[in-house]
Amino acid sequence: MADVKLILSIPQGVITATSLGVEGLAVHRSPGSGKYFTGRRVFVELAMRDGRPDFRYLDEGGWRDAAGDTAAALAAVGDGKRTKTALSNNGFSCTPLSAYRRVFLVKTAGEVLELAAYQVLHGFASHECREEMKPDDVARTAGLSVPAVRQPRLYMVLSPIELLVLSNLTPEEYAWYSTHRPGKVFRQVVFAELQTDQPQLAALSRFTDARAELRQQPGKKTKTVVSGDNHGTVPYHSWVGYADPQAGGLYMAGRDEIGVWRFPPEIPRAWERATG
Repeated sequence: MADVKLILSIPQGVITATSLGVEGLAVHRSPGSGKYFTGRRVFVELAMRDGRPDFRYLDEGGWRDAAGDTAAALAAVGDGKRTKTALSNNGFSCTPLSAYRRVFLVKTAGEVLELAAYQVLHGFASHECREEMKPDDVARTAGLSVPAVRQPRLYMVLSPIELLVLSNLTPEEYAWYSTHRPGKVFRQVVFAELQTDQPQLAALSRFTDARAELRQQPGKKTKTVVSGDNHGTVPYHSWVGYADPQAGGLYMAGRDEIGVWRFPPEIPRAWERATG
């Protein structure tokens, strides 16, 4: 039987069974030269054992048979197909974070960069969230230390929806709030903190006004700046942690914990120079 892998693509939420490997699938799904196209994504290699998924999908209310569709896709690749889609959408929200084994950043032409091993940052013991909570209330309820100083931070949410959000919350606080907030809860969330504003996505005044609003209202938790395709346009070198493997990275969180996949200590020159 071929060496079959199960790969989750973020932000689309596509899960693919493939015999091409991570690098091969990245090139296979690439739209082409990074000079002309945008096609960044995150690839996650999911846990496998004896040719089967080594995890159980989270319940989705019966609108599809995720386990059955995945088994069929794996069987098709085992019989000789190079790739077979298991889930065509929403795979992120129904795949437990514990199923993640390796995570890669993928550039437009298919170049991949493997991130360092997952690191748990904080476990959430309390789950009671009220919309009127202030940032310091969020910290205390989530079991976190209250920051001495708060500065608006810029987060790029990749999934379950793509957002560019300014926030008075730290990454750990934002993860707790976004997976607990009444009426707008994310089952799971993946996001990165950005070093600078991204005026190619919205007028600079949108960022300036949002930062001013957060500073003038220290009790305000978040302010959405852009809703839509962000990951395909925001360069990786603008992520917090790109030049410092001890900071930032790709945050992933569910109701019970937040963790991070950080950049490797050294970023290969070839990947760094690759366009897109």
